[in-house]
Amino acid sequence: MANTNVQQKTQHESKAEMKQLLHLIVHSLYTHPEIFIRELVSNASDALNKARFQVLSGADSFDADAPFEIRITLDSATKQCIIEDTGIGMNETDLVERLGTIASSGTLEFIRQLQEQGKPIDGNMIGQFGVGFYSVFMVADEVTVETRSIDPAGKGLQWTSDGKGTYSIAEIDKPTRGTKITFSLKESAWQFAEVRETKNVITKYSNFVDFPIFINDERVNAVRALWSVSKDSITDDERNEFYKFLTHHYNNPLGYLHIALEGVVNFKALIFIPDEPLSPFAIQNDHPSIALYANKVMIQEDCKELIPEYLRFVRGVADTEDLPLNVSREITQNSPVMAKMQKHIVKKILDLLEDWSQNDKEKFATFYKHFSKQFVFGVNDYTHREQITKLLHFPSSTQEKNALTNLSDYVARMQPEQKEIYYATGDRLETVLANPNLEYFTRNNIEVLLLSEPADIIALTSLPSFETKNIVSIDKAEITIDTPQENTLPEPIALTLMKKMKDILGERVEDVVASKRLVDSPVSLVAGATSMDAQTERLMKIIDKNYTGGKRKLEVNTAHILIKNLSSKLVGDPDGITLRPYVEQLYEGALLMEGNLTSPADYVKRMTDIMTHATN
Repeated sequence: MANTNVQQKTQHESKAEMKQLLHLIVHSLYTHPEIFIRELVSNASDALNKARFQVLSGADSFDADAPFEIRITLDSATKQCIIEDTGIGMNETDLVERLGTIASSGTLEFIRQLQEQGKPIDGNMIGQFGVGFYSVFMVADEVTVETRSIDPAGKGLQWTSDGKGTYSIAEIDKPTRGTKITFSLKESAWQFAEVRETKNVITKYSNFVDFPIFINDERVNAVRALWSVSKDSITDDERNEFYKFLTHHYNNPLGYLHIALEGVVNFKALIFIPDEPLSPFAIQNDHPSIALYANKVMIQEDCKELIPEYLRFVRGVADTEDLPLNVSREITQNSPVMAKMQKHIVKKILDLLEDWSQNDKEKFATFYKHFSKQFVFGVNDYTHREQITKLLHFPSSTQEKNALTNLSDYVARMQPEQKEIYYATGDRLETVLANPNLEYFTRNNIEVLLLSEPADIIALTSLPSFETKNIVSIDKAEITIDTPQENTLPEPIALTLMKKMKDILGERVEDVVASKRLVDSPVSLVAGATSMDAQTERLMKIIDKNYTGGKRKLEVNTAHILIKNLSSKLVGDPDGITLRPYVEQLYEGALLMEGNLTSPADYVKRMTDIMTHATN
């Protein structure tokens, strides 16, 4: 029963966003009421991990001799349920911040978007949002939380709420540390007052909690640190259930690694690669990746020193004997033990991905579909750059739609005289395919990698070469192709025309030159000597507002009928007055093609004037 020795209560109003979220939780997740047990047990387990760490590290702790356990008391007659732990407990600030606000910003907006799109809000989302405690209001009209912090100066507190927007906090007598949650079940959830039903839920979701769970004094979970035992003694079902417990995810993982290393550093790890992103916001770094343990005691829930940013989509546990319990974040950042563990974990993950890329292409394709935008930034990890580069895949001009190719296969298909790996960029695949500079490559069946994903562009442009082949944008002016064009303007006329075009465009372009690449288009813009391709420069401007980029060169197809027609206007027009609108239109049309036209109104007006004159 809830503690009756209650001193004066203080009333609090939940934040407006919390009220709305509570309403959505209660009315949108009713098809998964059993998850309230999973969430409350998971919260209790987290609190116990923190308490165990504090006690074992020698810090002053209230009720230090209390066992680390979770006790559930069910009364089938009164339909009352009590879930109690001997964890770290909460003070008044904790109660307000953890039970009165939303842990994950954007949670409410995300749920609203799902509802507007008619998509289901499945039960595993609630734990990922960091508001799992509130799932209890699916099965209870009022909840009482009694808690006392492990801090020796702490005091007993009682939090009570009906889940409709207000709550009260009062000081109480509580002789033990930890948290006790008491509530009466709604009639629709009376089944959870039965030991058998709740035991089944514990077995399904929380069998791998690293603390004893008792229901009416009977222990119901099998505590087993899977990472610490031989992988041959673990069944696939056990491993999958551990993954689901670890991630709050319903699907099985795409793959796993069971690592046991002895020697320079001793550690064991169980690492999982999810089958899809686990974050509802698609931001992998917002969620814990690998938890660090020392002799089965959790040191850090999310140890960033164990895994680089580009692999933070993995989930798992790593346990070492070579770190003290009181290791700090500052120590782990500079620890040679951590550096060796990370190096081994990263190598094992990359080896697994490499094996998939060669022997299980379907599994690798699933991985790449979901995590490539994060993974490609691994090219900046110089320790593993060579291996990561071989795992990168891109769309290609010679492959089927939606098919990807790696750089090794590209090189194997290169034409005998081809010396470079070519790529084209754009904000969309359709834009890349419409790039005039692609025309020569298409006509001569020279393969070009097609980059429209910003992550792909940043990754590939950071690689100067692969297997001694330089990686070059088709927009770079330095590209030379030794194939003479036919039916071009006589050179003196062409040079005179291009000089006049340069005079008209002035400082807007670096130069105007004859093109060896254009086939069907009259002009195109290419990167000048000091500039990148257009899409890369656009990305740089997003990253750095002060970045101005380099000047572009205008390449002219001197075999195109339009250019030949324009050359006739040189006669009797020394100042280029007649020529100017056509040159301006060609230049701005090239800007339009690459997505950089800033004055569409001028472009359309000039086009109208030209058409009016042509039809007069």
